[in-house]
Formats: sequence, C-alpha cells, structure tokens
Amino acid sequence: MPLLLDMGRVPTRWREKKGFCHGESHSDYLPFTNVVRIALVNNMPDPALEDTEMQFFGLLDAASGDLPLFLKLYSLSGIARSDRVQPHLKRCYFGIDDLRNDHFDAAIITGTEPHQPDLRQEPYWAELVGVLEWAESNTISTVLSCLAAHAGVLNSDGIQRHRLSDKRFGVFDSRKVREHPLTAQIASPVRFPHSRWNEVRADELEARGYAVLTQSERAGVDLFVKQKGKSLFVHFQGHPEYGAQTLQKEYRRDIKRFLRRERETYPSLPEGYFDPAATEALADFEKRAWSDRREEVMEHFPASAEGLFESTWTSSATGLYGNWLRYIASRQAQATTFPSAAQLYHQSGKRSLVS
Repeated sequence: MPLLLDMGRVPTRWREKKGFCHGESHSDYLPFTNVVRIALVNNMPDPALEDTEMQFFGLLDAASGDLPLFLKLYSLSGIARSDRVQPHLKRCYFGIDDLRNDHFDAAIITGTEPHQPDLRQEPYWAELVGVLEWAESNTISTVLSCLAAHAGVLNSDGIQRHRLSDKRFGVFDSRKVREHPLTAQIASPVRFPHSRWNEVRADELEARGYAVLTQSERAGVDLFVKQKGKSLFVHFQGHPEYGAQTLQKEYRRDIKRFLRRERETYPSLPEGYFDPAATEALADFEKRAWSDRREEVMEHFPASAEGLFESTWTSSATGLYGNWLRYIASRQAQATTFPSAAQLYHQSGKRSLVS
C-alpha cells in the first residue's frame, strides 16, 4: 500500500527510489478509506537527517501491509542546521505550528545528538516539551526514539538518564519480558541496533508506571510503554529503523572525530555487527590510527568493513511497527467518526501518492 505525502513535499531520495504519482482529483483517493495519519518529527543532526527519512519511510512501508499511511515531516526549529540542509527542510518539512493545527493519529519523534548533560538545558527543550504535550492529547500513540525517549520520561516523570562507561553500540539480542499487543507474534530474540552514551533503567521506569516489554542482558532496557493522556507512548532506547549501513557510518564518523582530535578515545567496535574478517582488519586499522593520527589515514579504512551488510533486525523491526500500526488502526476504528482520505483531500488540498 502506498505512502501518501503532501504534493511537492516528497523527499528526493524517496521519490527516486519508489516513484510517485500526483492525485489530481478526489477520486484518486477513494480506495483509501481508513488512512492512518502520522507526523514524523525528525530531529536528527544534518548528516543523518535524510538517512533517517529513508529509514522510517522504508520501515513503515514494509510494516503497513494493506493499511494506507499519510506522513508529514516536521523538525524542531531550535536544532541548529547548516546552510546545506536548509533548502531540503524548506521544501519537505513543515513548522511545528502546522503540527498543532493539523490532525494526526500518531507521531514518531526522533532524538538528536545531545550537547548538554542535562537535556533540559538544550536550546530546543521547551519546543520539544510542547510537542510531547501536544502528542499526549492529540494522538492515539506516539513513538519516542532514543534521545526523545530519554527526554519524554524526564519531562513527564522526572526520570534521569545514567551515563555509561562506554558507548552502547552495536546490535543486541533482547528477550520479551511482558506480553503486549506490540510484541505479539514477534520471534525471540528481538534484535535491535543501539547507539547511545546514556540509559534509563528498568527499576526506575517500573516504579513510575512504565511497562518494560523487551530487555537485553548487554544493552539493558530496549522497549517500554506507558499511557500518557490519550496516547500510548512507545519508547525505544534502540533504533529498529536503522538501515544496514547505519552503524558502519557512525563508526567511521567516530573514527574521524578521533583522528581530528575531537575525542581522545578510539571508538569501540559495534557489537554483533562486523564479521570476523572485518573485525580483524579493523583491529589492525586501529593500531595504525593510534600511530598516525591524521584524518588522511581514513583512506586506508579496510574494504572488508565497507561492504553491503545484512540487516539482522529487519524481522523484529517490521513485526513491531506492524503491530503498532494495527493498534492505531484498531483504536481509530473504535472512534465514532474519523476522516476518510477523500475528506482529507478536500480539507488539506492535493496530495502525492508515493508507492
């Protein structure tokens, strides 16, 4: 089933990958009667902004089955952006004021790279709190990804995150610790990538009414939920949306920061990700980087660590997001009235169908 996006707001990379057609009249939308409308609030840093779009579009496309989805892109204005991405934001994204004036069934809110130990000191904090409070009253369910999950529990329940001794980085196996519709019929172990320096902990979450659904011996809490106002808030400390190459890109980025002396420690290898041959080659490369600490050394980054990787977490991610979408659709169907796609066409103007 195609994803629906606003006319003229289709990101170029998704347009090129999937193709698109314009809805020229309301009849183009009549087959889609029960559309789930999702606000994707993408706050990722500039280098990951468009990759994150593609990751969530691809995951939702795979998970939706026969359920039509309408997506609209937003980003917090308080996040510093370079001149390079400004044209893309202006062309494909809407302002937060538009979010408050529109209707959505669900929201996905991503994190961003933190710069302050206390998230409440980040320049975008007040704006983010406003979006979280909007979601509590105006969505059936909201997904908070990584840093956004930490911000959400801090804002609503005062739960502080804890600094880790090293970056929690790699692909980790989790077990289901509680039955819930979101994890129904998902095979164990549940595998998701993680990439973070901080964590929130099960005992503190459960003491404040959160239900932990999946947990890893190595990575800690993975997925947890809580009803907040009208909305079921779904929190991930990991990144089920990540693409197969994402951890490799992050690892290369962190090595470059080491070589440029922007960090003093060499980054740890992502766990459960590279095969034995690539792991051995990367250990040799680390020795070279320590002895010749210049960014030009990246020219010798091992070819065996730059190939096409298999996403071992696709099944877990698709199954969980499929359950999430079905939960939203079932709650939507319980409502006495909800707008059809044809009605949305008249309310909001022409749309693009991206299939």
